[in-house]
Amino acid sequence: MLRFSTLCIGQRALPSALSLGRIAVQQTSVCAPRATLQQSITRGLREAPNRGSFTRRSVNVQVQEVQHGLKRKIGPMEVGQLAACGGAVLGLGSLCYYGLGLANEPGAIDRAAVWPEYVRHRIRDTYMYFGASVAVAAGSAIAVFRSPAGHRFFAFCQRRPILSTVGILAAMIGTGQTMMAVPYSPGLGTKQLLWLLNCGVLGLVVAPVGALGGAIALRAAWYTAGIVGGLSTVAACAPSDQFLKWAGPLGIGLGGVFVATLGSMFVPPTSTLGLSLYSISLYGGLLLFSAFLLYDTQKIIRKAETHPVSHPYAVQAGWSVAPFDPINASHHVVMDALNIFIRIAQILAMGGNRRK
Repeated sequence: MLRFSTLCIGQRALPSALSLGRIAVQQTSVCAPRATLQQSITRGLREAPNRGSFTRRSVNVQVQEVQHGLKRKIGPMEVGQLAACGGAVLGLGSLCYYGLGLANEPGAIDRAAVWPEYVRHRIRDTYMYFGASVAVAAGSAIAVFRSPAGHRFFAFCQRRPILSTVGILAAMIGTGQTMMAVPYSPGLGTKQLLWLLNCGVLGLVVAPVGALGGAIALRAAWYTAGIVGGLSTVAACAPSDQFLKWAGPLGIGLGGVFVATLGSMFVPPTSTLGLSLYSISLYGGLLLFSAFLLYDTQKIIRKAETHPVSHPYAVQAGWSVAPFDPINASHHVVMDALNIFIRIAQILAMGGNRRK
C-alpha cells in the first residue's frame, strides 16, 4: 500500500487535527458564503443612496433575480455534498449487491463457516480492541473537555495553533509508532500500556468536538457507527481481494487530502480556492477514509487467515513465529472511524443538522 512510511498514522489523522483548531472560525465563514454575499448585495440594492430612478418594484425584482442566481450556483461545497451523496448511494447499493450474494466469488462471510478456531479468535480479539479503543478515546475526550486543564490547553491551541498542531502530531506519531513496534503478548504488558496511552492522545484530538454541542457529537457518533457497520458488512460480504486492490489509489488520495488540508490552513476559506481546498479536505476526506475502512477490514481478515501459527515442534527446535497482533490490526480501523466521526461532526455543525 502506497503510504508514507514515517507519517502513516500522523497523516491519516492530520486533516482532523488541523481543521479542529479552526472549526470555530471556519464554520461561520465557510458554511454560508453565498448567504453572506446575498445579504450584502440585497442590502446594497435597498440602501443605495442614488436610487431615485428605482422604484420599490424594480428593486424587489432585482433582489429576486440575485437570489435566484445565487441559488442556482453550484460551488465547491455543493460539489462535495453531491460527491458524498453519490458515495452513500454507492455504498448502499454495494451493501445490497454483496449482501444478497450476487457476487461471483465467495466473501469472508461465506468462508466463516469453515474457519479454524484460531482465525475466529484473531478477528474477535481485533474487534474487541477496536471497541475498547473507541471507548477509551471517547472517555479521554470527555475528561479533557470537562477539565479546567483541558480548557487551558484549548486556549493555548488558539494562541499557538502551529505549535499545538505540531505537538499533537508528534504525540500521535510517537505513541502510535512506539506501540506498533513493541511485540504483542497476551495479558497486560508494555504493548497494552502504550495502546492506552495512544488512545488517550486520540481522545485529546477528539475533545474539541465537544465545543460543537453534545447533540451534534452524539448524532455524529451514531452516524459513524452506521457507516462503520455498513462498510464493514460490505467488506465482509465482498470477494476477499475486492478492496485490497485499492492500495495505490488510496495512497494517492491520501496525499491529495493531505495537501488540500495543508493548503486550507494558509488560503482564506472565503476565496474560491480556499473553499475548494476545504471541501476536498472535508468531503473528500470522508469518502477517502470510508474507502480506507473497506480496505483495512479486508486486510484484517486476510491477515487473520494467513498469519502463520506457531507449532510446538517448531518452538522446541528453536523456531518461533511472532503471534498475531490484534492491537496493530485494529489501529488503522480506529483511525478510519476517528476521521469519519470528526468530519461528520463538522458537516453537522455547518448546517447538516437543520430540519427542513
